[in-house]
Amino acid sequence: MKLSVEQILNLQEMKVLNSDEIEGLGLVIEIQRDSECARCPRCEVLSYSKHQNHWRMVKDLPWGKNEVLLRINRRQFRCKKCGQVFSEELEFIGQQRGYTKRLAKKIVSEVIESNVNSVARRNDMTSEEIATMLSDEISNILETDLSQVKRIGIDEISLVKGKGKYVGVIVDLDTNRPIKLVESRNQLEMREALLELGYNILNQIVEVSIDLWKPYKSLVLQLMPNVDVTADRFHVMKQVNEELDAARKSEKNAAKQLTDEENKNEILAGINKSKYALLKNEDNLTIKQKEKLEMVQKVSPNLEKMHLLKEEFRDIFDHAESWGDGVIKLLDWMYDAVAYFPKSIGTISRWFGEVAGYFDQKTSNGAVEGINGSTAPFMIFSVKYP
Repeated sequence: MKLSVEQILNLQEMKVLNSDEIEGLGLVIEIQRDSECARCPRCEVLSYSKHQNHWRMVKDLPWGKNEVLLRINRRQFRCKKCGQVFSEELEFIGQQRGYTKRLAKKIVSEVIESNVNSVARRNDMTSEEIATMLSDEISNILETDLSQVKRIGIDEISLVKGKGKYVGVIVDLDTNRPIKLVESRNQLEMREALLELGYNILNQIVEVSIDLWKPYKSLVLQLMPNVDVTADRFHVMKQVNEELDAARKSEKNAAKQLTDEENKNEILAGINKSKYALLKNEDNLTIKQKEKLEMVQKVSPNLEKMHLLKEEFRDIFDHAESWGDGVIKLLDWMYDAVAYFPKSIGTISRWFGEVAGYFDQKTSNGAVEGINGSTAPFMIFSVKYP
């Protein structure tokens, strides 16, 4: 039995007026509500008095590889009781949104499996549009069964890179499913979000992975009596990378002040455009980046040593065989690295118990970090569309 466009579209109370495939746009479907009346939002009286038609275009879920645009007639009516003109309600579209709610749910699930920028490119959307979709879903991104939640991660998602827009996120680390999105990362709103989980859930949580932010730590210890706090390894690694990058910039600036032109040019040629060669995991470097790394190592013994220590630090977290093995290797690394990474070692010293806690369960917020920048999928879950 061949389904009609109306059946495939599956929007209740809507009827299809026309459909056409347009090159460069995709499938365009004209629809409007299958009713001759609408209820006035002010006085709740049904009105049959149509004032005018109002057409708008919104994106909907694709059909296979075909993009779908809905050309919707959102009619205006005049209420005979209060005399006001109003637009009929369309439940499947958010107010002043250029996409359907079900498309937004799909996009949000893709972001959680990937990251904002790659999803934006794949769906021919701007990162700002996707940020809006995420914001719309903040109140309850997914209905999740929390009865088995034992370990959670608390972090934030960057909505628009470089714009300082973040939302807090709470993730079930055993299933890699998001539990909640929070409108900001501040302590008060995160506290309210955690309390919404209920004390039964908070009492059953035994481990929380957080970034190196004391308000999160104090909040977790206050609300969860049975919890062990683990510092997220990706944030610790970020501290090391930032210190290495600061050294790179410092050496580059120092080279610019040299009076020996030949020496200056040689050093700058090695250090220029070397950021990713130094910071990226060495195992993942491209051939060109490996060549750049060799150039840096040739002109800067200091950066060569810092890069080696950075790789050793990552290796400890990747390959520690036990808590004891990880702690011993971490202490040895701190002794060797203190002259090169004083700031990072200061942070690790202050958070040593939480950092070492990683070696117990290998717990981290890697899933959340993926949203911000990784292109590798890390969280897969089902979403039911209306």
